[in-house]
Amino acid sequence: QVQLVESGGGLVQAGGSLRLSCAASGRTLSLYTMGWFRQAPGKEREFVAAITRSGRIIHYADSVEGRTTISRDNAKNTVYLQMNSLKPDDTAVYYCAAASTYISVMDPQEYDSWGQGTQVTVSS
Repeated sequence: QVQLVESGGGLVQAGGSLRLSCAASGRTLSLYTMGWFRQAPGKEREFVAAITRSGRIIHYADSVEGRTTISRDNAKNTVYLQMNSLKPDDTAVYYCAAASTYISVMDPQEYDSWGQGTQVTVSS
């Protein structure tokens, strides 16, 4: 199974930007559809973005579309989440996940491996 480690979270002011990274080891990243999810205290885990193995199909949650970009560099075994125009509602722990199948990329249960998460806090 693939191991995932997120990084790049932190504290930013509203309107700022962050680029989250997810480094994979143990397996080749190109074998997996990759997704980003987030979870705030007291809320359910929420889909943010996903990218297929080739990088040619990308999905975004309505709440982040237009200000968020997911990308992958299979040669570096890394997937990224660039977040711009951050809002306080974006505050959450962000998780990287890998799926060996492509059925429903918005469903957390479709993903086989998860990172430990990185905290994003957006102040007003």
